[in-house]
Amino acid sequence: MARFVCAEKPGNADVLQVRNRPTPTPGPGEVLIEQTAIGLNFIDIYQTSGIYPFPENELFVPGNEAAGRVMACGEGVTGFAEGDRVGYPMVVGAYAEERIIPAAKLVRLPDNVSDEVAAASMLKGMTVEYLVNRSAHLSEGDVVLFHAAAGGVGLIAGQWLKHKGVTVIGTAGSAEKVTLAKQAGYDHVINYSEENFVDAVMDYTNGTGVKVVYDSVGKDTYPHSLKVLQNYGLLVSFGQSSGLASDFKISDLAPHGSLYLQRPTLGTYIATAERLADVSANLFDMLANDHLSISINQRYDLADAAAAFEALTSRKTTGATIFTTGR
Repeated sequence: MARFVCAEKPGNADVLQVRNRPTPTPGPGEVLIEQTAIGLNFIDIYQTSGIYPFPENELFVPGNEAAGRVMACGEGVTGFAEGDRVGYPMVVGAYAEERIIPAAKLVRLPDNVSDEVAAASMLKGMTVEYLVNRSAHLSEGDVVLFHAAAGGVGLIAGQWLKHKGVTVIGTAGSAEKVTLAKQAGYDHVINYSEENFVDAVMDYTNGTGVKVVYDSVGKDTYPHSLKVLQNYGLLVSFGQSSGLASDFKISDLAPHGSLYLQRPTLGTYIATAERLADVSANLFDMLANDHLSISINQRYDLADAAAAFEALTSRKTTGATIFTTGR
């Protein structure tokens, strides 16, 4: 028997339950994993809450990234064997000690990347990989704004953008988070609880604004993010931690300088095994060469998923949060 976390209906942390189930058997093309570390991400909360489609008449198991060891392989699986260390991002159902996953969604973990680092960085790190390398075409000396700079994605983004020679402005909600962001490579960090980020960005850039705004906050930052973009600038809206920006209109892009808008998802960028291998290889290379340091600032037992949800939604966390299984 193995533990897993589930919900019978959409809702907040209080709908989460811890249950037990028998060890499953992998089918053709599938792999059975014993999971040692599991990542916590805002998308887990979105999916549990019902913002995203919630399954009807069946249990929902949250979670989108984890790491562990192969327990068994189904018929036709090649490239993996029992005992291999593996990880994955963006496959729902991660909050479990054991689970089945399609082999095409897995990557082998390098020896120099621990299970905990993989679980803390694969979804967030691959998100940063596409934001930095694929969503926008950035050059040394470009200036960008990154909201939620002290979050799990934000702390990785600061380091990656700095490595590319980009000037990075961040926003954060407390003095502690401002300090963390600066340590991660941000050139300037705005405490939005004390100052208006639009005024602060325009002042810092001498009125020119930024080339790109990376926004995972949503409702609280839109449409203000448009006001700090240069002409032909790009708003990359990749999340909505404060709620959906429901008042969006396409016409909003015109008066602020013929702007561009992208709403990307990691799932699109790793939709095939080949794309997953490419994006993950870039992340593992950054980790191996010490260009990225992953801050795991919160650890919870899997049974305490509800407490972790509450900490994340109340913005009491910094860096990455993981669940451990004791396996």
